[in-house]
Amino acid sequence: MGAVVADGRGLASSIEQDVSRGVVELVESGIMPHLAVVIVGEDPASLVYVRNKQRACERCGIKSTLIGMPEGSSQEEVIETVDELNSDDSVHGILVQSPIPGDVDELEVASAISPIKDVDGFHPANLGRLVQGDASGLLPCTPAGVVRMLEHSGAQLRGAKAAVLGRSRIVGMPMSLMLAVKGIDATVTIVHSRSEDVETICRDSDIIIAAIGRPRTVKPDWVKPGAYVVDVGISREDDGGLVGDVDPHVAEVAGWMTPVPGGVGPMTIALLMENTLTAARNS
Repeated sequence: MGAVVADGRGLASSIEQDVSRGVVELVESGIMPHLAVVIVGEDPASLVYVRNKQRACERCGIKSTLIGMPEGSSQEEVIETVDELNSDDSVHGILVQSPIPGDVDELEVASAISPIKDVDGFHPANLGRLVQGDASGLLPCTPAGVVRMLEHSGAQLRGAKAAVLGRSRIVGMPMSLMLAVKGIDATVTIVHSRSEDVETICRDSDIIIAAIGRPRTVKPDWVKPGAYVVDVGISREDDGGLVGDVDPHVAEVAGWMTPVPGGVGPMTIALLMENTLTAARNS
């Protein structure tokens, strides 16, 4: 039997419906949830991601504002734009689309966003809460979406061995913290470019989360039969098709896995909508 293929779009749609109901309640109380998205330059992939976020806002009834900045904008100019949005009481969520072209330190930009408007969950204060075991704040959207998918799948997380491939501040590190937090209680191994015996680590894991941006890296012989496999990566092949970090043949071994596309991507956007609603409620 092949793996159960997760329906990320279906679960994301359910979350967005819940967000829509919450938005209606807030609007009736006089608050219009408002997400501001800053994009620097005109990278085609970034423009697609931004359009997807705007469409999600429309589905949920959230007001969205797009602030386009020219390529070559300085770090000071980007942070000045962020500061203006921080001071605007009508804006509840701020997102600066990554990657930012040019000589701009994205960590500095993330740190400039007010923690209460940081709907990406990348501000040091929000990541620091995770380090303290507090998952009640604004969480990074992709890791939060992965946890939601695993919980929805019925996976046994408590005591499970989880291998997280990648240690970025956007996915890998917060993902590891969220899996290990009290209440989820997985035993986590972080796998990175200097790790040894990666295949053995993965084969010994009940859950594999691949977030390294290298197409088809996780092979079928890396995977324990029946394991839960989450593919966060997405790359475009020469023929225009999309592929993740996991070889599609892993489906012959795994018990459950996420597709690319249609898996983690829609969940990331749904959790962004949820974070925006939470930020508006807390304003």
